[in-house]
Amino acid sequence: MSSEATGRSTLIVTSGLSRNAVIIRLEGELDVNGLPVLREHLQRVWELPPKPFLVMDLSAVWFCDSMGMNELVEVLQRCEARDTRLLLGGVQGVMERVLSITGLRHAFEVFDHTDDALRLTRD
Repeated sequence: MSSEATGRSTLIVTSGLSRNAVIIRLEGELDVNGLPVLREHLQRVWELPPKPFLVMDLSAVWFCDSMGMNELVEVLQRCEARDTRLLLGGVQGVMERVLSITGLRHAFEVFDHTDDALRLTRD
């Protein structure tokens, strides 16, 4: 049963820090029910001193609705205001289709594999 049917979030958000980046891993459904979980996590990120990169690992996201896409656009705008590069890693399957269909694939720095995004943060 989807989170839309139950009204409960099926999104799990974890994060970590490296020298140059904040890394956030999303797992589950990036939808209206998952947004409070993501926003709570992001609030802690915005309270940190800015890092050069924010890497969002989307490899375990199996659903994303328009609200989830709106949130990614808002994260991009917030990153730009902080001079932080937003890198979307693990963009395959559902996320690749959603970004392509919405025409937003070229608005983001997108990587098929999160390791490729993380490698960029070490250069």
